[in-house]
Amino acid sequence: MTLSLFDSQSQQLRAFEPITPGCASIYVCGPTVQSAPHVGHLRSAVAFDILASWIRFGHGFGVKLVRNVTDIDDKILVNAAAQGVEWQALAVSVEGEFNSVYQSLSADADLTPHATAYIIDMIALIERLISRGHAYQAADGSANVFFDSASWADYGELTNQAIESMEGEEVASHGRRRATDFALWKAAKSDEPDTAAWQSPWGLGRPGWHIECSAMTRSVLGEHFDIHGGGLDLRFPHHENELAQSRAAGFEFANYWMHNGLVTVGGQKMSKSLGNGVSVEELFEQGSAVAVRYWLASAHYRSTLDYSPSAVAEATAAVARIQNFVKRLPEMPTAVAASDLPSAFVVAMDADLNVPAALAVLHDSVRQGNVRLDSNQDAAPEARAVAAMLRALNLNLASEVSVDADLAARVEELIARRADARANRDFELADRIRHEISQLGVTIEDTQTKTTWSLNG
Repeated sequence: MTLSLFDSQSQQLRAFEPITPGCASIYVCGPTVQSAPHVGHLRSAVAFDILASWIRFGHGFGVKLVRNVTDIDDKILVNAAAQGVEWQALAVSVEGEFNSVYQSLSADADLTPHATAYIIDMIALIERLISRGHAYQAADGSANVFFDSASWADYGELTNQAIESMEGEEVASHGRRRATDFALWKAAKSDEPDTAAWQSPWGLGRPGWHIECSAMTRSVLGEHFDIHGGGLDLRFPHHENELAQSRAAGFEFANYWMHNGLVTVGGQKMSKSLGNGVSVEELFEQGSAVAVRYWLASAHYRSTLDYSPSAVAEATAAVARIQNFVKRLPEMPTAVAASDLPSAFVVAMDADLNVPAALAVLHDSVRQGNVRLDSNQDAAPEARAVAAMLRALNLNLASEVSVDADLAARVEELIARRADARANRDFELADRIRHEISQLGVTIEDTQTKTTWSLNG
């Protein structure tokens, strides 16, 4: 079967053809660690985890899933100042909350590059854009540097917009020439901490949001990679600007663009002004981690997902039906392969990840298996099919187990090594260690003072 994916740039289904045969490189815009995660973050994480899981298990490809961490940003500085804490401490604390939720949902990434670890790469990329005539330092003498949107004829190609119709900033703001010119480097401000500024050829400052992802994709995945993903709300201006500056720098960038739909409440967008927000804590009070993951995956990833307590309750009931079937089995198969997947499931997943249709196939197998068990027949074929489908969707139904002393010692050792790596700002090593801990079936949570861990349920 051929995997078809909806490319947001061409606005059509395209057969997935990786740059390197048998391998897939995926970059997903991760969180800006300014405040606690919300439901939209969770949906994006699960959607692209399912994509990676399906390519890996369903097609046997090697997959590198990268989800960045924006750990320097205006909002981080503002929120840290309002709370009276160091901005780095806030970023680390909030990132710990995100990691805890991601791991609970079995939606861990293979690598999570941090923006602050790639400042040198960002400066080099900005210099490259200036040298190619696509960026300029502000004429007001400040350290501000902007992308020259009019210099790039294809600006607007991702969202199919003409530059004249785009919204932008005030023209006179910080020395930009045009409303659509966006910041690549921001001059340091007197009311911001010295630790939030880096030296550059243009003066003290920090990177703009968009340049961060372009620099990190190049450093981690190279100048040409397979898939760039994120929430629909990032398509413009963030992804549009990423594409423009990367292409203007001479990089081929992403072959496919994928965007997951938004989460609504009663048909309305979640917002503070409407007072209809749903916290992650509330969500997990209504259902287990696997039920929440099931609910997040229950609508097609490109469609709007509407929240209601009844929707989470339905997901909980659906998961319970699967769990009850598994409990009735003499033994649940563990060594399963893509060949154990029902053909209807494969067809659904290859059709732009039609998870709702795939879940219907999963429940059909559960029903058929229960019929066999009710009549004292062998349900091994259905058991293998269900186990394979759960594996493909990365739905973890494993029951809680007691803590093994050797496991506990190993986890504590890894946590100590990760703490040393973070202290040395070796985020890549810290990411690898965290992924190794996750592979042990353990969730870790970072606070400002320590890291705690627990076994996944």
